[in-house]
Parts: sequence; structure tokens; C-alpha cells
Amino acid sequence: MHKIYTNIVEITGDVITVEAEGIGYMDIAEIAIRRGRSLAQVIRIDGKRVSLQVFAGSKGISTEDKVRFLGHPMRVASGSDLLGRIFNGSGEPLDKGPQLTDNRIDIGGPPVNPVKRVIPNKMIRTGIPMIDVFNSLVESQKLPIFSIAGEPYNDVLARIATQAEVDIIVLGGMGLKYDDYLFFRDKLQEHGSLSKSVFFIHTASDPVVECLLVPDISLAVAEQFALNGKRVLVLLTDMTNFCDALKEVSITMEQVPSNRGYPGDLYSQLAARYEKAVDFDTAGSITILAATTMPGDDVTHPVPDNTGYITEGQFYLKGGVIEPFGSLSRLKQQVNGKTCDDHRAIMDTMIQLFASYREAIEKQAMGFQMSAWDQKLLKYGRRFEKEMMSLEVNIPLESALDLGWRILSDCFEPEETGIKKSMIEKHWKFQNA
Repeated sequence: MHKIYTNIVEITGDVITVEAEGIGYMDIAEIAIRRGRSLAQVIRIDGKRVSLQVFAGSKGISTEDKVRFLGHPMRVASGSDLLGRIFNGSGEPLDKGPQLTDNRIDIGGPPVNPVKRVIPNKMIRTGIPMIDVFNSLVESQKLPIFSIAGEPYNDVLARIATQAEVDIIVLGGMGLKYDDYLFFRDKLQEHGSLSKSVFFIHTASDPVVECLLVPDISLAVAEQFALNGKRVLVLLTDMTNFCDALKEVSITMEQVPSNRGYPGDLYSQLAARYEKAVDFDTAGSITILAATTMPGDDVTHPVPDNTGYITEGQFYLKGGVIEPFGSLSRLKQQVNGKTCDDHRAIMDTMIQLFASYREAIEKQAMGFQMSAWDQKLLKYGRRFEKEMMSLEVNIPLESALDLGWRILSDCFEPEETGIKKSMIEKHWKFQNA
């Protein structure tokens, strides 16, 4: 029997303070109010003073209302019944489907012990050449998509969700516009991927605390699928909204702010979520892709800055394309030597030549005389941008590598590429096509 408290001593914004004993951090409480019941989560304990963030907001709560602590953290249903379902940030159905009460698990548990992890060694194909060829996504990797507001990062996530070679997709939306939520739902339904997906959606009009719950709920569900042998891809958007929600709560709690008003434990809060990425030794895996918008395109902003220290690289979305010189997958060397024998040769050569193309563009803009080599670079760079960088390009890895050889052979002589002779003799087959 859980003890009921009636001594709410303070209400500040959506945070209430109760005098209670024997309460655990992050425990869930039920508040009995006139319009029904509301859930809240413990966010600070100071002696007998326990502060709780109310999920649905504190409107309608009085100091005489009853608070009952449930003695456990937030829980969410797990298992195959979740597939094809859409829930809000606190796990309540948004799709008019039944409430799920079986197989409930705690959220926000610790990351997996590194001893139990497998070194990442399997590629996840996406059909996007700028990822598959140049910055391969590796199973159990954690990568952000750095972007600015207005860039099509949700489009990229939706495309990856429909094309990635994984078993389960878990989408955690934070601060989404309602149109964005409908876009994800309709896109995955159109491509037949909704049946292997689970959505946890927090829209911009929902309570702030639900935004904080989305990553933990998404990752807890993903972990259960992975323990049952499934390859799970978790897509989170937008982690900057999550961090802004942390900032809002910390301000309400009158905590001493750190850089630009964010809480001092921002790094730890992000790491606790990203470190859930794992490849289990005897089961499945969790891979995390998270959109992170950068205010003012400032990579030194606290959110992308802290994220960069945790993750294994990043995809940098700029101008509607994945920018090759801002993007990095630190684990790509674990897989791109096992895909095709020409993968690394194409990856290295095309990026080196594209860097030279960018220099040729600068020379042209400054009015310098363009050499025959510069003209070749300009031709090559324009084709690279159109046929490889464009997010409209949708081809398998092997076709992308063949396309790379075709572009090189159309623009250069074999010896101009710097590719070793044995590789040229085996793959330089498009020059007379």
C-alpha cells in the first residue's frame, strides 16, 4: 500500500513540492485532482522536500490535492504488440488503439556494460550514397545529424527509416510540429515500414516533461527488442528540443545555469542516452541517429558541442545535402573494407578530387586563369554534386560504386586519379562504354 500525502507546500510552474519520506529519484507519483488523475515524476529530493514535474502541467492542482507515490520509475509496455503503434511522450496511445498494460519495463536504466558489447563490425545500408559510400553507418553506432532549422533532416530520417536494413524502427519525436508527425506516419505507411516501427511523439504543444521522457522511453523499448535478437534503429528528432526542455526545468528549479543557461550536467544527460547504443554479444543491437539543430549554425553551441564529445562522428546537413567535409563516421573503417574491394579506393579518391574541385571553384570566383586540369575538376565536381551528393539519389552501395567509377572515367584519365594500377585494371571498365 502506497502512502498518500496531502501536504503540497509549493507550486512553481509545472513543478510541485511535497513533504515526503522514503521517495526515490525519478519515481512516479499520481496526483488526484478534480478532473481526474495526473502523473508526475520526481526530479529533486532535498531532505523531506520532494519536487515533482507534472506531466500534464500544474493547472487545476491545489495544495490540498492528494499525492500517491508508486514506488517505481516511469514504465512503458514492451514487446511485439507495440509494432505499428503510435504513442505520446508518456506512452499513451495516439492512434486510437488499445492501452497496453502487459510486459511493462522501467525506463531510464543504465547503459550496457562495455564487457557485454561487441566491437561494431556490420554496416547498415541506407541507399544514400553520401552515407553508404563515404561515411558508412555501422550497427550499434551513435551519430547525430547536425543541421540548422529549415534543413530537411526529418526527410533524411524518414528516408533512412524506410530503407535501412534493420528489423525494428523506433522513432522518438521531440517538439515536432504536427505536420512533421503526420509526415513521418504517412511516409513510413506509404513504404510499408510502419508495421515494423514504434512511434513516441511529443509535439510542440505537449507538456515539456513529456519531451524529456521520449528518449528514455524510445531507448527502453529498443533495448527490449535488441535483447530478443532484433537489429533496432532508434531515430531521435530533435535533441536540441530535448536539451531546451532540460534548460526550462532547471530554470524552474532555480539551478545555477552553465553555458548559455543550460544545466551543468548537460553532457551527462546526453551521454546517458547516446551510450545506450550497443551490439549485444549474444543478441541484437541498438543504433542511434539523432537530429541536432544548431542555433545560428554554430557548432560551438552547447548542444552540438557536448554531443560531439560523446558520439562517433556526425552527419552535417547543409544546403539540403550531406556535406562531405563536415561529416564523419569514425567507425566506417570497421566495415568499408569488407563490403567491396573498391569501396575504400572510390571513397578516398572521389573525396580528394572533390576537395580539389572546391579549390578550383575558389580560383574561378577570384578570376584566376583556369587550366585544363581545373576544367576537368569543374566537370567532375558538378557531376559529383548532382549524381552522388543529391539526396534524391537512391541506389544500392554496389551501384553507387559503379557510378563513381563511371564519373571518374568520364572526367579523368586513369593515371590522373592516383588509384593504384591493379585496382584500375580491375574496375576501370566504363571509359569505352
